[in-house]
Amino acid sequence: MTNKNTPWHRRPACVPHAQLLATGLLAYTLCAGGCMSNPFKQGPLDTHTVTTKERLHNIGVFQLQRAPEDSTRHTKAQLTQAQTDYANVQTLDLTLSDARAAALSNNLGLSATLIAPEIAAQRVNQERAAFESVFTLNASWNETDAPTASTLVGSQARNQSITPGIRIPLMTGGNITVSAPINRSANNNSFSTLNPAWTTDLEISLSHNLLRNAGRRATTHALRLADYDRQTSLAQTKLEVIRVLANVDRAYWRLYASTKALEVVEQQYTVAQTQLASAQRKRNAGTGTDVDIVRAQSGVADRVEAIIRAQNDVKLQQRTLKQLINMPGLTVDTTTRIIADSTPDPVEYLYDLNQLTTAAVQNRMEMLELQIQLARQAAAIGFAENQKLPLIALNYTYRINGLAGSLENSVDVLAQNEFEDWSIGLNAEFPLGNEAAKASLAQAILARLQSLATRDARQQSITTEVLNAVDNLQSTWHRILASQESVLLNARLLAAEKRQFDVGRSTSTIVLDADANLANARLSEIRAIVDYQIAQIDLAVASGTLLGQAKVEWNSDPKILDDDHRTKANQGVTPYKPSSGIWTKP
Repeated sequence: MTNKNTPWHRRPACVPHAQLLATGLLAYTLCAGGCMSNPFKQGPLDTHTVTTKERLHNIGVFQLQRAPEDSTRHTKAQLTQAQTDYANVQTLDLTLSDARAAALSNNLGLSATLIAPEIAAQRVNQERAAFESVFTLNASWNETDAPTASTLVGSQARNQSITPGIRIPLMTGGNITVSAPINRSANNNSFSTLNPAWTTDLEISLSHNLLRNAGRRATTHALRLADYDRQTSLAQTKLEVIRVLANVDRAYWRLYASTKALEVVEQQYTVAQTQLASAQRKRNAGTGTDVDIVRAQSGVADRVEAIIRAQNDVKLQQRTLKQLINMPGLTVDTTTRIIADSTPDPVEYLYDLNQLTTAAVQNRMEMLELQIQLARQAAAIGFAENQKLPLIALNYTYRINGLAGSLENSVDVLAQNEFEDWSIGLNAEFPLGNEAAKASLAQAILARLQSLATRDARQQSITTEVLNAVDNLQSTWHRILASQESVLLNARLLAAEKRQFDVGRSTSTIVLDADANLANARLSEIRAIVDYQIAQIDLAVASGTLLGQAKVEWNSDPKILDDDHRTKANQGVTPYKPSSGIWTKP
C-alpha cells in the first residue's frame, strides 16, 4: 500500500507553484467577474442614476416678463417695425431640387432611419457568421493524491492535457470536428510501463442531423429570416425617404404660397394708402367728406394687421422647411429668409386610372413589405413542418492513436498510423404528442392567412388613395380656372369703383371692399395653384413615386463601425451622415 512515506523517486514530482497558480487564476476569475469588487455583494456601480429625484418629480414655473406700456405706438410704427424686422435679414434663393438634396443629406429623422438597414445588414452578417469555422482549445491540469488498497494502483498522479481543434459547421445541418488531443500523465505506480506517458491523437468526428434540423432550408432558416428583415428595413427606409421628400415638397410650396400671400396683402396696403391719399385730396378740394378719410384709415389699419399675420406665417413656413432640410447655416434658429426660387407651372394632365392603380400596387413599399412578410411566413411554415420531425443525429468518429514515453516518440507513433479506431452511433428523440411543434405550425399557417387577407385590404386601400388623389387633382385644376376668372373680374370691378370714386359716385368703403374682394380672389388663385402642386405630390406618393423629373438615389455609409464612429457613439454624438444623390434623368 502506498502512502505519504513512499520514496521520492516512486512519487511524481511535486510542483507547489502549480497549486499557487491555479489558486491565483481562480481568485482572478472571481475578481474580474465582479469588476474587481466583492462578487457576493451589491456595489454602487450596479445601478446608474442619470438625473436627480427633484428633476423627475418637480415641475418648474415659466414666467414671461411684461413689456413696458407705450402709449405712443400706433399703426404706422407697428408696420414700420414689422417691415424692418422682415426686410433686414439675409436671404437665400433655394430651388426645389436643392431643398430635396439638402433634406436627403441632412434631415435628422432620415439620418436615424437610414441606420436601420445597416443594423439589419449586420444581423445578416451575424447569422452568416454562424457557419464560420471555429478554432477550439481545451487545456487542463489535474493532480490527485488519494490512498489506494493495491500496490498496482498509484496513489498520486498528475495529468496535463491540451486539445486544439477546429469545428466546421455544415450548411446541411451538421458539424465536422478535427482535434489533436495531447496528454501527459505521470504517477507513482511502480508497475507503470511508461511513466510519464505521452498520448497524441488525431481525431475526426462528424455529427449530423438526419430529420429535424437537417437540410439547407432548416439550417439556414435564421439566415433567411435575417435577410428578409434586411429587405423589409430597406423597403421601410425607402418609404420614409419618399415621405420626407414629399413633406419637403409640400413645405416648399406652402412657403411659396405664404410668400405670395404676403405680396398680395402688401398690395392691399398700397391700395389702401392710395385710397386714403385720394380721400384727403377730395376733402381738401371740398368734394370729399371726413367719413371717407376715416373709412380709408380703417382700411389701412386692417391691411397692417394682415401684413403682420402674413409675415408671421412666412416665418412659420420657413422654419418648417428649415427643419426638414436642416442645411448647415440654415437651421431652425437662424433668421435667414428663404426665397422659393422654383415657380409652379400649372397645366392639365391626362392619365389612365387603371394604369395608375396598377402601377401604385406594384410600386408601393407597403405592398413590397407585405410580399416580403408573406415570403418570411412561408419559410416559417416550412421550418415549423421540419420541427415536427423526430430528432435523429448520426455521430461518427475516426481516431489515430499515438503513445510513447516522450512527446516526440508519441508523435512518431501517430505518424506511422499503426493504431486507429472508429465509432458510429445514432441519437434519437421522439416527442410524445408533439403538441408544441403542432401549435407552432398552426400559428405559422394562421399568420400567413392573416397576411393574405391584409394584402387584399391593403391593395384596396392603395386603390382608394390613388382615386382620391386623382379626384383631388381634377378638383384643384378646376379651382385654378375658376379663381383666375374671378381675379380678372374683380380687377375690372376695382378699376371701375376707383373711377366712380374719382367722380364722386362711390365711397372709400366700396373701393376698399372691391380691393378686398380682388385680394381674396388672388389668394384663392395662389391656394389653388399650390394645392394643385400638392395634389400632384399626393398622387405621386400614392403611386409609390416622387413628383418631378429628378431621379433620387440614397444609400448609407458603409464605414459606420470604424473607431471614430464607436467613440462618438459612446460620447452621445451623432456621427452618422447618409450619402445621397439627386440628378436629372438622361
